[in-house]
Amino acid sequence: MKRSIKIFTLGIVALMTIFVLAACNSESGGKGGAVSVGIVLPTKDEPRWVQDEERFKAALDDSEYTTEILFSQGSSAKEKENVDTLISKGIEVLIIAPHDGAAAGAAVEAAKKEGITVIAYDRLITDTDAVDYYVTFDSVAVGEAQGQYLIDNASGSGVPLYLYAGAASDNNAFLFFEGAWKVLQPKIADGTFVIANSSEAEKLKDKSELTRDEMSAILGQVTTNWDPSESKNKAETHLTAVSDDLKGDVAILAPNDGTARAIADVFSSDPAISSFVVTGQDAEKASIQYIIDGKQTMTVFKDVRTLVTDAMGMAIEVLEGNTPETTGSYNNGEVDVKAKQTDVIVVNKENVKSELIDSGYYEADEFTGLE
Repeated sequence: MKRSIKIFTLGIVALMTIFVLAACNSESGGKGGAVSVGIVLPTKDEPRWVQDEERFKAALDDSEYTTEILFSQGSSAKEKENVDTLISKGIEVLIIAPHDGAAAGAAVEAAKKEGITVIAYDRLITDTDAVDYYVTFDSVAVGEAQGQYLIDNASGSGVPLYLYAGAASDNNAFLFFEGAWKVLQPKIADGTFVIANSSEAEKLKDKSELTRDEMSAILGQVTTNWDPSESKNKAETHLTAVSDDLKGDVAILAPNDGTARAIADVFSSDPAISSFVVTGQDAEKASIQYIIDGKQTMTVFKDVRTLVTDAMGMAIEVLEGNTPETTGSYNNGEVDVKAKQTDVIVVNKENVKSELIDSGYYEADEFTGLE
């Protein structure tokens, strides 16, 4: 009887040891964890990221791999907490669109210590060597497309140009502005455009390439922080501050669709504004209706279906022990991060149907007035 009790006790100890080891493996991010791919997105308050969530969910529907998606709601502290949660669930790959590219370093460094492959999604994580890959649209090309559209639709000379930018905490905001400045600057220098709302940009109008610090000075005056309310307030302040000779027919560089709609609403309500061309980005449903209605001029369409496919394809390659394909690299201030880039498309009233409806991105019955 004593021998039976001893064997039983040893069996219990062995089972407990197995459970403890399994728990440790799950928390360390090793293979066999509860979740294969952890995804952290910046906020649920913007339609763009909700769309991405749905497409990420669909991307693994027919796969043996599992995923969990968490939102940081504009908080770097919450972002770090989300990453820690996913690490504890045994993820092998982390896909993260950071709220703040620099602040996200601490979160991805924690993941990297556990042997997790880190993929920066859409926004580059800066000043750390803990990023393995970057899946992105060509952000400089986005700005170039926005700037070129303003040039193509400018008439005469002395056209008032209102500059707006994204959040200074987002590296993409600098890349978008870099691209726009590259094409706009010659037309500012030759007098086609007159800068209406940034003394820092006016001081640099003869300089074709700006340093990071010079762009920071401009962004400090025209940042929207990607916030429509802040965009509205800033546009109202700018229009109140200028004289009527900086109104009339104007050009507006707006960084994305949410800010474009807010800024457009302000400019359309000023009786001294006779017409405006305003850029956008992301092809948000509300902005497509604005474009159909003539309230917003264009948007840069970044097909997140392709971006999600690229990100998940890269994650699966890693899970299967392969090296993902890349098409370029971006320096994040610490290392050159290998990147997979996706093309962008300019959409306006003329091609909105062919690019967004016929391609299946949206359904025609989601809009009114579509021709």
